[in-house]
Amino acid sequence: MSDIQKPQYGRTDVDLARGNGAQEIDPESGVKRGLKTRHLSMMALAGIIGPGLLVGSGGALSSGGPAALLIGFGVIGIIAFSIMQSLGEITTLYPTGGAFTSLADRFVDKAFGVAVGWNYFIIWAAVLANEYNAVSSIFVFWSDKVPLWGYFLLFWFAFLAFQLLGVEAFGEAEFWLALLKLGGLVAYFLFAIVYAAGGLKGQDGALGFRYWNDPGAFADGFPGVAKVFVFCSTFYAGVESVAVAATETRNPRHAVPLAIRQVFWRILFIYMGSAFFFGLTCPSNADGLVNGGSRALKSPMTVAIQNAGWEGGVHLVNAFIFATCLSATNSSIYIGSRTILFMAQEGKAPKFLGYTDKRGVPIFAIIFTNLFGALSMMNVSTGASAAYGYIVNLSGVSTFLVWGSISFTHIRFRQAWVSQGRTVDQLPFKSLWYPWNAYFGLGANIFLAFIQGWTTFAPFDAGLFVDAYILLPLFPVIYFAYKFYFKTRFWRLHEIDLDSGRRVDLDAAVEEEYSGSDDGLHPRKQALWRRLAKNF
Repeated sequence: MSDIQKPQYGRTDVDLARGNGAQEIDPESGVKRGLKTRHLSMMALAGIIGPGLLVGSGGALSSGGPAALLIGFGVIGIIAFSIMQSLGEITTLYPTGGAFTSLADRFVDKAFGVAVGWNYFIIWAAVLANEYNAVSSIFVFWSDKVPLWGYFLLFWFAFLAFQLLGVEAFGEAEFWLALLKLGGLVAYFLFAIVYAAGGLKGQDGALGFRYWNDPGAFADGFPGVAKVFVFCSTFYAGVESVAVAATETRNPRHAVPLAIRQVFWRILFIYMGSAFFFGLTCPSNADGLVNGGSRALKSPMTVAIQNAGWEGGVHLVNAFIFATCLSATNSSIYIGSRTILFMAQEGKAPKFLGYTDKRGVPIFAIIFTNLFGALSMMNVSTGASAAYGYIVNLSGVSTFLVWGSISFTHIRFRQAWVSQGRTVDQLPFKSLWYPWNAYFGLGANIFLAFIQGWTTFAPFDAGLFVDAYILLPLFPVIYFAYKFYFKTRFWRLHEIDLDSGRRVDLDAAVEEEYSGSDDGLHPRKQALWRRLAKNF
């Protein structure tokens, strides 16, 4: 068992509370445990939502139509729910650095963890480039006196400086920006209801489901639905980020299960709600929905508000998209930097990227991740919308591969758990409908990884085919190359370490020290303001 940490058999939660489990700085990774429960909950509910949803949905709506958009969000939402159930079970028990990439080492094979980790980093490098693409294009739309690359550099240094402030600043910013996103979406949903009902001043009759009839519910039949899956997978990428943030969470045993449950409402309200109202208020054949030119990225929200008679509404929507870009860019740098940080500390990436300063900030990992934002400069030659489409296709297949890997890791964990004589009742968080849920997640993601680019076959388009499938062989190439070079082995169930990496909630451990409670949990009699302070 040289490739994994030695087991710490017999350690109880009280033992952990008195040891490494109660330290502000994580002793293994060097990051600070500074995220509160409300930070993680809001990340799960509305974090990472940016132009991928508000702008990229225009491409999905144009490719598939309103019904395809709803189907795509629904199917990927079911898969995402399955993945989060698997992730919740293993992450609550092991909120260690590296999240599911490290757990893939422990429960499968170190080479498997390397392949998962690099594919996951590719997702966030691509997403980050998309965020810079969107935010720079918005400012060029408002004023082209500064060139596109000028706006990119301004934002690049601004986000870098903010990330270096530390995890508490990141968490607080994400909390308030997520609230803003929720408020903006609620406002648009209310507008859509009034618009569809014909309640706007000067409106010529109710809109109803007009756009479902003309131009139609489906823009291109089943091929259109298949195209939507790629877009939707990118929109959903990030729901699993709570696992990456678990190491920097003060109270993972409380915060992670709560955050996992919030994902259900994220799927239902944000994704399904957006898909329904976007398709209701914006025609799939709207002029400029996708090909809006390099001056601005058009969102279904923009088209709907302009069709409703408010031409100046584009500025309001762009302001809202800009606010979401701040959150999405901030989150992309955070997730990407932590992924590469933990990989470097485990020997899967250059060693210098595993450095953290005394405040727990991974400086070199943040700079390295932020450099990939320069991919957004392909916008200069291809246009904002085309650049967005290229990068989405690159990251889509990696999302399916990573999600499938999470399901497989969970299956291996459960097999080892039972094999070593443990019971399901000992788990702090139990996945729903195991094993069917986990096997469904594994099979569905493998299927979508292969089918997502099938529309490039007839008629065959070499460029789009490469764009859709170039990352698919990367996973097995990384896996087998690392495995044969370093001679890693596929762990047998009885060899898997099920004890190391577990920790208790930081605030619970502190309470035990001052309250005299011997259970490591909340005191029986605690004032309401103290309960609120613990979570907020």
